[in-house]
Amino acid sequence: MRVLTGIQPSGVLHLGNYFGSIRQMLQYQGDSELFIFIANYHALTSLKDGEALRENSIDAAISFLSLGIDPSKATFWLQSDVKEVLELYWILSSYTPMGLLERAHSYKDKVAKGIVANHALFSYPVLMAADILLYDAEVVPVGKDQVQHVEITRDIAIKFNNNHKNALKIPTFKIDEKVAAVPGIDGAKMSKSYGNTINIFTTQKELKKQTGKIVTDSTPLEEPKSYENCNVYKLCELFMDENELIELQERYKSGKEGYGHFKASLKDKIWEYFAFARDKREYYLAHKDEVRDILLDGANKARAIASIKMEQIREMVGIL
Repeated sequence: MRVLTGIQPSGVLHLGNYFGSIRQMLQYQGDSELFIFIANYHALTSLKDGEALRENSIDAAISFLSLGIDPSKATFWLQSDVKEVLELYWILSSYTPMGLLERAHSYKDKVAKGIVANHALFSYPVLMAADILLYDAEVVPVGKDQVQHVEITRDIAIKFNNNHKNALKIPTFKIDEKVAAVPGIDGAKMSKSYGNTINIFTTQKELKKQTGKIVTDSTPLEEPKSYENCNVYKLCELFMDENELIELQERYKSGKEGYGHFKASLKDKIWEYFAFARDKREYYLAHKDEVRDILLDGANKARAIASIKMEQIREMVGIL
């Protein structure tokens, strides 16, 4: 099974990024043919600082390698290193009805939030379709907010296939319902745009500060507390096994500890969980040339597939 996912180089990673998508990717390593790319073309819709985009792209590669992406088990590359995706993007644009894009929720939501409307933002789903269809991806792991984009990809592929004899594989999306939405410090979905994140690669001091801001109720320290709807407990569920959670539940019920104690326990679990990743990140930060070589090697593997696919598509549509 060929699985494909793209990651925008959007800066500092947080727990929502990891449990909402990255860990899901890692579960496919070894069992599936995994394709992962850093979507730097997509990032141009919101980032216009060239130097920042270059730095973010390498930093994203370092972070994902540190968190467990294995270049020997996955094809991992920078989107812009395989130019065929832009050619397919244009060809698919010729088969994409305007109404299909006008119904895209993501575009409407971003414009409503003040992001400047432009063609790249509007046609984002077509480039995403090219990303997926160029490699005959069968499964695309996504969050709930990206499901419609995969559905648009399917519609575009069907339009193309109606003219060209099922040339494109129709992909399906997959959502891990258990971690589809990781709560932020305010209880809403964790997101940089909401300013409610807990970052993965940070200092102990900053981690303590971020976990200390998690919103809780006003139950006094000496009274039993409810864990069922507690934001701290919900985040602990990501890091603790069943026995640890049972023990934590008893601590909530005892009335002997306050939320500050539970936040401290969460902080310690987060720090311990990502210790190995922090060490790997330090290594890659000191060996950025090695990171670039990994991306170029991945791009060569991806291009070997993309170039064959584009030869077939050019022949079908009549491009000499």
